[in-house]
Amino acid sequence: MKSPFVRELKPNEIVTVVLLVHAKEIRQKRTGEPYLSITLSDRSGEMDAKMWDNVAEVMDTFDRDDFIKVKGLLQLYNNRPQFTIHKLRPVEDHEVDFADFFPASARDAEEMWSELRGMVAGFGNTHLRALLDAFLDDPDIAARYKVAPAAKTIHHAFRSGLLEHVISLCGLARLIAPHYPSVDGDLLLTGVILHDIGKIYELTYERSFGYSTEGQLIGHISIAMRMMSDKLRGLPDFPVELRNLVEHMILSHHGQLDFGSPKVPVFPEALLLHYLDDMDSKMECMRALIEKEPQAEGLFTGYSSSLERVALRKSRYINTAPAAPAPSRVEIPLPKPSAGAVPAPGPLTKPKPAPATDSLFGEKLSLALNFERK
Repeated sequence: MKSPFVRELKPNEIVTVVLLVHAKEIRQKRTGEPYLSITLSDRSGEMDAKMWDNVAEVMDTFDRDDFIKVKGLLQLYNNRPQFTIHKLRPVEDHEVDFADFFPASARDAEEMWSELRGMVAGFGNTHLRALLDAFLDDPDIAARYKVAPAAKTIHHAFRSGLLEHVISLCGLARLIAPHYPSVDGDLLLTGVILHDIGKIYELTYERSFGYSTEGQLIGHISIAMRMMSDKLRGLPDFPVELRNLVEHMILSHHGQLDFGSPKVPVFPEALLLHYLDDMDSKMECMRALIEKEPQAEGLFTGYSSSLERVALRKSRYINTAPAAPAPSRVEIPLPKPSAGAVPAPGPLTKPKPAPATDSLFGEKLSLALNFERK
């Protein structure tokens, strides 16, 4: 296992580490000399990096998705970690363990796959069970479904992220569907399992995540509809009304036309699928945002464009030591006066200050006061 990981790097320490090049740009200083602006990553996270000096010697020796060994200094710039590279060299694939560099679900993919197949096997609706089996029995679909992320960057953007997202949604659907008597649990789960299945072809995930040509051209919803047509050819007895319901759930799961759905949900299972999908994706966005950039200071994260807000680092907030309480006022008792003694003036009997006599006004005031006392 490689060490250190991005999450383990500490500000103001010079380190040498092997990382994956997630993005690379060659830019120009004001002097016209080149500098490198790159994003480096491993399975624990990513960080911005800059190389300012001796760039011409190394800038053509590596590219995006290559591994490089870098020596440099991590610092906080605008409260975000930025790595300044002093030296770098390319690293060959055989020198690294790929598992160290590509973020993946904390759960075992085969275990999640078995859980999914077990849920489908328990369907009471034989038509929906046959449809899902046609998808999940396909070796190419199964192989891709087990490793595909749910998105390039927004939510569940890690290997097996799509499967983890679907398993999470299945758990939510099985809890919530019985609460609404009109909801068909098998139909809802079918929508859950198929709503994002087009992403296994829309995205590329051999190394860093991106979009395939097919994904760029038609998107995952259209790909899923085409996959539905392919599978239904082998199920001639599948009811056309049920087909329309399943296809509507795929078409409407983004919830609004502005969010890329060709249709808005118009029956309970479709609407519930949209809200569960939206909730699960946002909760994962929140988790990832809070865990991102642990080196950054403060109680709040940076701004998330997908969530349209910053997030509170709750554990840091709760564990912040409370401020020391202000010292309480201590009353010091005055000594009791002896018999016949004049008591010392208390807080309400402060003696009047004597007027200054170094001016004509002060001298006249002093004479007037002495006259009153007589």
